[in-house]
Amino acid sequence: MSKKVRCIVVDDEPLAIELLEGHIRQFTQLELVATCWNAIEAFEIVKNTTIDIIFLDIQMPGLSGIQFVKSLQNPPAIIFTTAYREYAVESYELDVIDYLLKPITMDRFFKSITKYFDKIGSPTIQKQSIQTITIEDQYIYVNTNRKYVKIVFDEVLYVESIKDYVRIHLENESVSTKDKISNFEQKVPSYFMRIHRSYMVNMHKITSYTMQDVEIGTIEIPIGISYKKEVMKLLQR
Repeated sequence: MSKKVRCIVVDDEPLAIELLEGHIRQFTQLELVATCWNAIEAFEIVKNTTIDIIFLDIQMPGLSGIQFVKSLQNPPAIIFTTAYREYAVESYELDVIDYLLKPITMDRFFKSITKYFDKIGSPTIQKQSIQTITIEDQYIYVNTNRKYVKIVFDEVLYVESIKDYVRIHLENESVSTKDKISNFEQKVPSYFMRIHRSYMVNMHKITSYTMQDVEIGTIEIPIGISYKKEVMKLLQR
């Protein structure tokens, strides 16, 4: 059996820790050694234990993630996790493996782990080494009203763009989060289809369609002119 890659998660948000713990558990090559609420706790673990990867939040009380990395003489591989895009340039100056924007999808996490294996010269991580995952089981946490809400992708009917927000429509409720639909489109599985500048639909939920719209039950969602050719191709394949 090959040696496992020993990881720790450092974050002051319980939901962020829970999400990363779930992702790490899907990989047989990874071993989660500990979770830490701040950089001081992490420093003690790194000092006394062999750690291969730190999943490290940047903005934390006391010592920031960037300050923590700079304080280490021989840091393990670092994968930054943050909700703030503006730290990207400074973080890459520290030669980190990757910079993940929260909430972190399984697909994006997988790419990050692949970068780690590429960098250390090991064969790229293989999908069969991941415990059983179906794309329908995947989920995302979205920030709404100052808390993270879990959205299971396969429960989403469609996504609507409203200015600087997206509204995620489920069967019995809708959840809004500050995001651009073009950005949110990168976070969802391949069975989501953009059909309009303001709409993206879960193809599994479509019950009928015409050249002008798709229907999800009694809901009619328009197909944009510039999207029509590609939408028809996908629906008719």
